[in-house]
Amino acid sequence: MNYPLVGVFVLVLGALLIAIVLWLASGGAFKQKVDLYLAVSDESVSGLSLNSPVKYNGVDVGKVRDIRLDPTNQALVNLLFAIDQGTPVKVDTVAVLKTQGLTGIAYVELSGGAEGSPPLLAMPGNKYPLIPTKPSLSARLENMLSNVLAKLDSTSSSINALLSDENKAAFKSALADIAVVSRTIAARKDMLDAGIASAARTFENASLASAKVGPAIERIERSAAAVEKMGTEVARTSASAGQTANEIGADVKRFTAETLPELERLLGELSVLSASLRRLSDQTEGNPAGLLFGRSAVPAGPGESISKGTKKP
Repeated sequence: MNYPLVGVFVLVLGALLIAIVLWLASGGAFKQKVDLYLAVSDESVSGLSLNSPVKYNGVDVGKVRDIRLDPTNQALVNLLFAIDQGTPVKVDTVAVLKTQGLTGIAYVELSGGAEGSPPLLAMPGNKYPLIPTKPSLSARLENMLSNVLAKLDSTSSSINALLSDENKAAFKSALADIAVVSRTIAARKDMLDAGIASAARTFENASLASAKVGPAIERIERSAAAVEKMGTEVARTSASAGQTANEIGADVKRFTAETLPELERLLGELSVLSASLRRLSDQTEGNPAGLLFGRSAVPAGPGESISKGTKKP
């Protein structure tokens, strides 16, 4: 038997078995394919280590592949995630650093990704798709506590300024003045009681006066209503009177247009008749007999022939 050949065969077979076991242990043919994503955090990643779980809404979907400082900005930390293919990492997906229970074991939680949002892809010039990050709960608490402590410090400084020696002296003086006022009020207690009683009576009288004013106001309101009604009637009467005046004016114009010419002619005839009567009156006064015997003949002038039937004087 060739023992060296047998030994080589056993060593090769053992190495092959070890390789197969390691391959199967690492997943082998059943290993899930992954996609690589990058996230940049501006806070401490204390507690996070390689192979820390990456969860999507609480479900393990990958692991942390690499953790290192950003070479261009030492305040930032680059996190490389190996996430199972098929995980819905979209443009609105965000990564948050969380701690698990009381153990303080950190992991990365992915959330977001509304239905209809496009998948997250690498931008031109970048090797991996970049997942946005949000501050963790511890970072938010730290910022809030920092703000609270800053406000408390400012409040403490204000209180110290308020309790300075000058303010203390002023406060003591104000207390002394208040004590003097209190003693003065106590000394005049009887006068104040009398004033309060007088004020009470005044308020009571005012209440009685208010009760009396109510009916008077009602009467005034009724009078105002009556005056308003009377004004309405007067306005209606004025409107009727205006209409009547308009009708009378129209009748007067029509009467003037129809009667005035006749009246003018009548006045002219009366004027002629008056003149005739005046002449008759003058003639009667000068020759009353002429009213009975008529007018006498006018004598002929010199050189005029005597008419037939007349005698020469």
